[in-house]
Amino acid sequence: MAKRDRWSGEDILEASLTPEYPILEVRSGMVLTHTGSQTTGTVAGFSEGDKVVLVDRFGQRQLFKALDGAFLHDGVRVALRAPAEKLDGPRQFTASGSVDAGRRRARVANASRIWVEGIHDAELLEKIWGDDLRVAGIVVEPLHGVDDLVEAVTEFRPANNRRLGLLLDHLVPGSKEARIAATIDEKWVLVCGHPYVDIWEAVRPGTIGIQAWPAVPPGQPWKEGVIAALGMDVQPGQFWGKVLESVTSYRDVDTPLVNAVEQLIDFVTAD
Repeated sequence: MAKRDRWSGEDILEASLTPEYPILEVRSGMVLTHTGSQTTGTVAGFSEGDKVVLVDRFGQRQLFKALDGAFLHDGVRVALRAPAEKLDGPRQFTASGSVDAGRRRARVANASRIWVEGIHDAELLEKIWGDDLRVAGIVVEPLHGVDDLVEAVTEFRPANNRRLGLLLDHLVPGSKEARIAATIDEKWVLVCGHPYVDIWEAVRPGTIGIQAWPAVPPGQPWKEGVIAALGMDVQPGQFWGKVLESVTSYRDVDTPLVNAVEQLIDFVTAD
């Protein structure tokens, strides 16, 4: 916007005071945090310029105004936009390898849930298994850690019609996750996992053009260690965005993760 300088009479540019936020295409199952209420949940509905529906970890649906900068994605304030429409055309299989049923309305959220450790886990499941989960009405929710898992499971109140699937990182003998998993003794809870320290490592390295995931010394933050070993100067969220963008189907992740997720989906959707 231009205005005239009172002394020189010349037009000068007036800087906009409105901050600009990175554009984020909103997709069902994406994890967002509403900055005003600090509510974190998965997207269950979106109307550009209007409302966002988030489902929190308790299955409650909450409606928020879709204002630019009002939501965090992976710690960054964003401006939400509807995804670009895909061209219509034959598609026989979904990213998970299931037969594609075409465009179908997502079911109302089921009482059963799948919990994962963090936002990146939830986004990877959405990228590969999102179509299957929407048809089944299953919401994937991030735990942001497993230290309070036993209390969270008790609060969830599992039952036959309210099953809970847990996907844990680094579920190997002697790990912290394995010790915590051993304390979960509920008929309607299934704990599955993969051997990787972080969900990043479940993505096949060739998918992102590297020969192998770097080894990170014990005691060093794993994500930051990987980025440093690869000689990159980016934030973990930026790097993960590129990794996720490279994943197109279940073929891009290792078999232990595929097997674990398929078991959890079968468990929480069982009649």
